[in-house]
Amino acid sequence: MIREPGGPDVLEWTEVPDPVLQPDEVLVEVAATAVNRADISQRQGFYPPPPGAPPYPGLECAGTILDANGNPGWQDGQPVCALLAGGGYAERVAVPVGQLLPVPENLRLDEAASLPEAACTVWSNVVDLGRLRAGETLLIHGGASGIGTFAIQFAKALGAIVVTTARAAKHDALRALGADRVIDYQSEDFAESTTADVILDIMGAKYLAANIRALAIDGRLMIIGLQGGRTAELDLGAVMAKRAMLASVTLRSRPKDQKIHIIQGVLGEVWPLVTAGRIKPVIDRTLPMPEAAAAHRLVEASDHIGKVVLTNPSAA
Repeated sequence: MIREPGGPDVLEWTEVPDPVLQPDEVLVEVAATAVNRADISQRQGFYPPPPGAPPYPGLECAGTILDANGNPGWQDGQPVCALLAGGGYAERVAVPVGQLLPVPENLRLDEAASLPEAACTVWSNVVDLGRLRAGETLLIHGGASGIGTFAIQFAKALGAIVVTTARAAKHDALRALGADRVIDYQSEDFAESTTADVILDIMGAKYLAANIRALAIDGRLMIIGLQGGRTAELDLGAVMAKRAMLASVTLRSRPKDQKIHIIQGVLGEVWPLVTAGRIKPVIDRTLPMPEAAAAHRLVEASDHIGKVVLTNPSAA
């Protein structure tokens, strides 16, 4: 739990009440969860959970159903992973059935725990809203992140040309995942050398003008993070000249019907690629949940590649 807004040390592994199930929810014993930037923002006091969500961090998990609660299609003892509005940093969590996914047979539970948030974010932005097609160019900012490493693999599987930004030390790893070109954002101007049909952006204000310059005609800019700030001046004339589409949608606060739509899209279009081994979990390291503070420090330092996973030490 988060004792109070602040640094990593405000995270405390302590006993809390068990979840109370609603009729359309199942109870999952959490085997593992993964650290996302949203967890860090919540810990700092900038990203409160939506109404009705658990107050604890954790936007995804994998584990075993303890109580299917009479919901058809699910049964006690079934391995699952899930998209959460919160509560993944726990031994047990209540999950709406529309946000459950079966664990691919080729994955361990800790591997499966690293996928739901990235898969849902990337599919909903790159395909559902961004309409990326084979042969088009996708520019991914933060290619070494959990979102980035997933998006590289997914876009290549779709037949896209993939360009990404990252620190120079991470370039070889991202090329190995399938990136066609990797740009060192610390020394290169990506807008000078890139024309992209779709841009997946985690930076927000800092990159807004450059992103517009980098967009192709009829390009789509999908803003999914604000690591570079939330306020910037926008040249609407440049946007109109590109016939560009700008979208900025958070996943956590979306209504239930939209999350169900996204889960179904992931199940139909992403999960077969995972099962076939064309998309693989990229896990930098795994730590026990009581060491969540250390995991947050790792993610905040941005020295990792892929996901940092937390495991429940008491899971069966």
